[in-house]
Amino acid sequence: MNYRNFWKKGWSGLLFLLLGAVAAQAQPSQTFTRQDTLRGSITPERAWWDLVHYDLRLQVIPQDSTMRGVNLIRYKVLEPKQVMQLDLQAPMRVEQVVQNGQKLKVRQDGNAWLVELVERQTPGSLQTVEVHYGGKPKVSTNPPWSGGVTWQKDARGNPFIATSCQGDGASLWWPCKDHMYDEPDSMMIRVRVPGNLTNVSNGRLRQVEPHADGTKTFHWAVTNPINNYGVNVNIGDYVHFSETYAGEKGSLDCSYYVLRDNLEKARQQFKEVPRMLKAFEHWFGPYPFYEDGFKLVEVPYLGMEHQSSVTYGNRYQNGYLGRDLSGTGWGLKFDFIIVHESGHEWFANNITYKDIADMWIHESFTAYSENLFVEYYFGKQAGAEYVRGTRQNIRNDRPIIGPYHVNASGSGDMYYKGANMLHTLRQVVNDDARWRKLLRGLNQEFYHQTVTTQQVEKYISAQTGLKLTPFFDQYLRTVQIPELEYKLEGRQVLYRWRNCVPGFDLSVKVTIGGKEQWLKPVATTWKKAALPAGASDVKVDPNFYVTARRVQ
Repeated sequence: MNYRNFWKKGWSGLLFLLLGAVAAQAQPSQTFTRQDTLRGSITPERAWWDLVHYDLRLQVIPQDSTMRGVNLIRYKVLEPKQVMQLDLQAPMRVEQVVQNGQKLKVRQDGNAWLVELVERQTPGSLQTVEVHYGGKPKVSTNPPWSGGVTWQKDARGNPFIATSCQGDGASLWWPCKDHMYDEPDSMMIRVRVPGNLTNVSNGRLRQVEPHADGTKTFHWAVTNPINNYGVNVNIGDYVHFSETYAGEKGSLDCSYYVLRDNLEKARQQFKEVPRMLKAFEHWFGPYPFYEDGFKLVEVPYLGMEHQSSVTYGNRYQNGYLGRDLSGTGWGLKFDFIIVHESGHEWFANNITYKDIADMWIHESFTAYSENLFVEYYFGKQAGAEYVRGTRQNIRNDRPIIGPYHVNASGSGDMYYKGANMLHTLRQVVNDDARWRKLLRGLNQEFYHQTVTTQQVEKYISAQTGLKLTPFFDQYLRTVQIPELEYKLEGRQVLYRWRNCVPGFDLSVKVTIGGKEQWLKPVATTWKKAALPAGASDVKVDPNFYVTARRVQ
C-alpha cells in the first residue's frame, strides 16, 4: 500500500486519503530522464546477472540519523559481462566495492553505480560482491507516501525509527539491484542498534548479538524470495507477544511488536490477524510465507506491506484512521490497515509486478480483498455494498496502467476502480466457486514470482474461458466507463455499448419488467431483445461498474 493523494469528497469537506500510486504520478505531459530509465528499465548492466542472496549488514545510529554498513550480493552469472549496475540514492554513498579481496573501480551515474569487475564472469558461476556504503539517508517527509527513513521518538523519549520506500526505491537506504523484476531467493538482514532498542525486520530472528560498546545486532533470516521495497528496518522500545495460527499449511507463527505503552491495546486490536488469515486463506489459498512467519509491527506512520513484517500505525482502531472509505458502514467493521496491508502478502509479495507500471496487480486485488473480507464475515451483500461504496473514490483521471521502463505508476484508480473492475468480472463469471478457484489459482500459478499484466490477463482469460482483452483494455488502459445505451421501441429494447474500446462485448445483467435477464451488448452495433408487457425501463445490476443511458 502506498497512499498518496488527498482530495475532498463530501462529508463536510473531510479530506479523504485516497490510496494512490507510489511514484511521482506520470502526467501526459511528463518527460522522463536518463535517471528514470536507469531506475526503471532492465539495463544491460542488470540483465546479465541473476540475484541469489543479499546479506545486508547495517548499523543505525539514531544520534545523527546515519546508517552505514555492507551488503554482500550473491549472484549467478547469465552472460559473460564485466560491468554491473548497482543502485544507491543520494545522499547515501558507495564507499567501495570489493570482490574476492580486490577493490573494484566504481563509476557513479546519478543513483546508479557502475562496477567494473576484474575477475572473469563465467556463465553459470556464482559470485559475490561486497558493497560498503554509508551516509545520512533521505528523510521521509510524509511516510509512507514519500520514501525514506522516519526518525521519531516515542512518548518516553526513545528513538522510534522505520523505513518505507515503495516506488522511490529501496536504494534510498541500502545498495541493491533496485528493479522489481529480480528478487533474491533468500536474505539476511543484520541490524546493529543501541542496546536499549529492538530492531524488527523481515523473516525470523536467528540471533541477538551483544557488543562491547553496548549495542546489539539483530540477525533476521528470510528464506523466501523478497522484493526490494518489502525489506524493512523498524527500531524502537518494542515489547513482543505471539500466537500460533492453525492454517492451511499447518502452524503459522504470528508475532507482534509494539511500543511498550501500547501492549494492552495491541492485544485487543490484533485479534484481527487470525480473522484476516482465515478469510484470506479461504479466498486466496495458504499464506505464502509460512517459513518466515507473520509479523505485525508498530511504526510511526500509517502502515505498509513489508513481507512477513507488515507495519501498522492505524492507532488501534477500526476503519481507516477511524473512517470508512466506502461510506457504507461496513468499513468500520474491521481494521483497514491490518486487512489491507496483510492482503498484500498474496498480491504484492507473493505475486509481484515486474514493472511498477503494472502496480494494479498489487493494488486492485488487494483493494478487492477488503470487500472479500467483509463478505466472508458479514455476507455477500455486505461485501458488494462495500466495494460499490468505494466508487466514490474513483477519479478516472488517467489510465490505471502507467508508462513502462521509467519507474512510473498509473492512476491511483488502480485501487477502487481496479477493485470494481474485478467485482464486475466476478458477476460475468457468475459462479462463486469458480471465482474463488481462480483467485487461489493465481497464487498457485504465480507463487513467489514476478509477473506482467499480460501474464495475469492471459491466466484469467484461460480460467474463465472468456475473451477478456477488450475488457482489460477498457478498464486498465482508458479512463472511459462503458455506457449501456438503450431505447424502447414497441415490444423491443434496443441496446449497445458506447464510450468503449473496439470489440468491447461485456455481458451485463439487467432487470426489465421486474425480471432479471442477461444482455450481450457489443460496441456500436444495436442488438434487440423482447420487451415484456408493461415494462417501461431497463435497470442495470449495480454490481457492474458501468453506466446506462436511455435514448429516444
